[in-house]
Amino acid sequence: MRFETEPIGHALLIHTVTATLDASNSAEFKLDIGPLIASNTRIIFDLSSLNFIDSSGVGALLSCLRRISGLKGELKIVGVQPRVRSVFQLLRMHQIFDLVDNAETAVTRFSSP
Repeated sequence: MRFETEPIGHALLIHTVTATLDASNSAEFKLDIGPLIASNTRIIFDLSSLNFIDSSGVGALLSCLRRISGLKGELKIVGVQPRVRSVFQLLRMHQIFDLVDNAETAVTRFSSP
């Protein structure tokens, strides 16, 4: 899976360049995102291009959150489209993930370096 990355503040902004995150590509997502997580403890996922997610996709994001938390890092999610947000709310994931309006705000919500 392809990602576009850019440093922003003390974090790494990762743009997901896919319209769906579901059972068909969640394993690939977890595999390909691994090296980025291993080398960065402050991650911002930009999901603005994502317009569909299922429970497998949410599980892949949860896996990322666990890995980052295990490294004493933090994960923020920005650009959540309404359809994706409704899945997060249905699964109560909006209580687990830090959903932020934009990357600039996300940077300010990280703990001090």
